[in-house]
Amino acid sequence: MKKLFAEFFGTYWLVFGGCGSALYAAGIPDLGIGFAGVALAFGLTVLTMAYAVGHISGGHFNPAVSLGLWAGGRFPAKDLVPYIISQLVGGVAAAGTLYLIASGKEGFAIDATQAGAFASNGYDNLSPMGYSMQSAFIAEFVLTMFFLLIILGATDKFANSGFAGVAIGLGLTLIHLISIPITNTSVNPARSTSQALFTGGEYIPQLWLFWAAPILGAIAAGFVYKNLLQKKEE
Repeated sequence: MKKLFAEFFGTYWLVFGGCGSALYAAGIPDLGIGFAGVALAFGLTVLTMAYAVGHISGGHFNPAVSLGLWAGGRFPAKDLVPYIISQLVGGVAAAGTLYLIASGKEGFAIDATQAGAFASNGYDNLSPMGYSMQSAFIAEFVLTMFFLLIILGATDKFANSGFAGVAIGLGLTLIHLISIPITNTSVNPARSTSQALFTGGEYIPQLWLFWAAPILGAIAAGFVYKNLLQKKEE
C-alpha cells in the first residue's frame, strides 16, 4: 500500500504543479512564466517527487512509465493495474483541486472549444498551434520513447543513480519545451485524463491518442533498451 500511496501523491504533485503552473502563472501579463516556466514546473515536479518517494515506489507517476519499465524487464506485470489506478486517482484528485481553486476567481469558466483549455491536451483545433492528429501522435510517441530511454538509462544499475532524478526531471522539462505548442504535452495518460475529465467537450474523444501514443512509445523504449542498449553482466 505504501507504494500505491507514493504513486498517488507523486502523480498528484505532477498534475497539480505542472498543470497548476499553466493555469495560474503562465499567462499573467509581464510577470507570467510562459511556456518555458510551465516546462520547468513539470520537470521540477518529477525531480522533487523522485527524491521524495522514488525510493518507495520507484517514482513512476505515469502509466506509460510503468508499462515501459515492464517492457524493459524492470517492473512486474502483477503490479501494473494497481499502479495505474493509483496514478489515475492521483491525477484526477489534483485536477479537482485545481478546479476548486480556479473556481474561486470571478468569471472562471472552462471553454472546451479553446485549445489548451484547463491545461488539457489536444490535436487539430485543440492543439495550441493547430497541429494535426498525425503530428500529435508522432510527437507523443517519440518524446515518450526518449523519456523512457532516459529513465531506463539513468536508473540502470551501472549508472550513477544518485543523479537519476535530475536527469529525468530535466528530460521532462526538455520534452515540454519541444511539445507544448504541439499537444500541450502529455507523455502521460494520467495527466491527460485528469484534465480532460474536467474540460469535457471534444477533449474526451481525443483522449485515446494520449493513451495510445505514450504507451506505445514507452513499450518500444523498454524493448529497445533491454535488447540494444542495456549492458550485460560480464
